[in-house]
Amino acid sequence: MTKGINHCGIVVLAGGQSSRLGSPKQLLPYAGSTLLRHTVDVAIDADCGPVIVVTGANSMEVMQALTGLKIQLVENPGWQEGMASSLRVGLQEMLVAHPETDGIIFMVCDQPYVNKSVLLCLIGTQHTTGRAVAASSYHGKAGTPALFHHSFFEKLMELKGDKGARMIIAAHPNDVAEVTFEEGAIDIDTREDYEQLLN
Repeated sequence: MTKGINHCGIVVLAGGQSSRLGSPKQLLPYAGSTLLRHTVDVAIDADCGPVIVVTGANSMEVMQALTGLKIQLVENPGWQEGMASSLRVGLQEMLVAHPETDGIIFMVCDQPYVNKSVLLCLIGTQHTTGRAVAASSYHGKAGTPALFHHSFFEKLMELKGDKGARMIIAAHPNDVAEVTFEEGAIDIDTREDYEQLLN
């Protein structure tokens, strides 16, 4: 049984190229702002600790879209490697800037239905179960947003390529507590996904 998390941070992964979409998904208009801005607003609104946003492809435009927000921006120069590289950069930046951090929620920027209550539920579930990981559950799988206790930071730093946190979650089922978030299954990868969201 793992201890509770006292100093939680949030890392938003926004470094991808959106190759299947053909334009930066981070900047797609949504809910009066953009997909990424919506995600970052949710992270700030949860008010559980510092928020770091990792950019990569289209970094300048993405950073400009987030000006004025109480967040830290960090650019991932190796974004072409895939999601694992952004995850490592965000984790590293969090530990340098906020060394007291003993838990991190990782979010992606293309889950339009993510909300503050999901994030708070992850934190509450980790505390009550004592499990090292609390992950969102949808369509029978566990994934992002996901909260990791610091005992898993080393494993996260070992991720490579286009593998995200889901690989670690799948490999350690006994350490994972799940939080139901069925709308988490909806993410924006293609133009069709986006049109369905708007309709």
